[in-house]
Amino acid sequence: MSVRLAERTARMGTEAAFRVFARAKALEAQGRDIVHLEMGEPDFPTPAFIRQAGEAAIEAGRTGYAPAAGLPALRDAIARHLGATRGLAYEPSQVVVMPGGKPVIFATFLALVEAGDEVVYPDPGFPIFESMTDALSAVRRPWFPGSGTATRPDIDRLASLLGPRTKLLVLNSPGNPTGIVYRRDELEAIAKLCVERDVFVLSDEIYSRILFDGAEHVSIATFPGMAERTVLLDGFSKTWSMTGWRLGWGAAPPAVAAAFEKIMTNTTSCAVHFAQYAALAALEGPDDEVQAMVRAFEQRRDALVDGLAALPGVACDRPQGSFFAFADVRGTGSDATALAGRFLEEAGVACVEGPAFGAGGAGHVRFSFAADVERIREAVRRLGELLA
Repeated sequence: MSVRLAERTARMGTEAAFRVFARAKALEAQGRDIVHLEMGEPDFPTPAFIRQAGEAAIEAGRTGYAPAAGLPALRDAIARHLGATRGLAYEPSQVVVMPGGKPVIFATFLALVEAGDEVVYPDPGFPIFESMTDALSAVRRPWFPGSGTATRPDIDRLASLLGPRTKLLVLNSPGNPTGIVYRRDELEAIAKLCVERDVFVLSDEIYSRILFDGAEHVSIATFPGMAERTVLLDGFSKTWSMTGWRLGWGAAPPAVAAAFEKIMTNTTSCAVHFAQYAALAALEGPDDEVQAMVRAFEQRRDALVDGLAALPGVACDRPQGSFFAFADVRGTGSDATALAGRFLEEAGVACVEGPAFGAGGAGHVRFSFAADVERIREAVRRLGELLA
């Protein structure tokens, strides 16, 4: 019997980091030593007090269903957190807890985007934005804000893309893969365009706490007219090193939040019950381990960027946020995809080719610096030998 899959699944893309990770693990199984700079995952353990809260919830029997939109106490804590960190006034009912950040992307597209609507998204950018656009038969409108942090967003270009069929603008600051952090004046200009053109925004702020060199995180939802037209995506994976706990949240206007709750009921039922108690502990507990992690990331960033910039034919902007460096490898004379493959197969350094993040990533390779600083230095040494 032949299986006829729905066309939308064929239109979906994937996330190249997982493909690279699988190949790297296969090489390790053969006895190779691989430096993992491919995954967007902090290598720090979840702080002990958070783990203990999860364990206590399991022992207390919090292993059944939770409310579809999340535990009331957690939704309230997230609303208070957004007020304290971003100056935003959300009711707990406007917050929906989901099993990770990707479900928030999925739910936003499902709730707002119809076939034929236009979606403007960053390119280079997180590949799931384009994937969901294609899956729902919407129209791609990639926006090229620059392939590195030195190139600022082109607001005039954005204005030309926001037309009468534009339904959704996706923003990601701090950004993956470039590490760019949008300035307040840039976001203010974007907000004015969205209000004028009546465009909804998905603001992916998952890296909001991972900032360097005094960079400021500003949410576009804080500007006039934007709270009622913005879905704010954030979560626990990056800030508290909780990727495997699968917990994110969307804060949205009431009608959109109600749609999110309906989508949760029809898909996963709820986020993991006991994990939500760990998340509550993360929000209410001490912040020193988060700050220490960010300081470590800054040291690692400098080791990686300085090392890459010293390699022949490689240039690399210094990211202002997230834990990714987006290296320009055009000076090597090699195709970025082929070169990333050689970095893994020949040098044992796992990384992701820039084109995996869209056409705007051509000529670039993304490196994660969520790895021990000595392993980063070893990776740079190996790449130097290969490029010599």
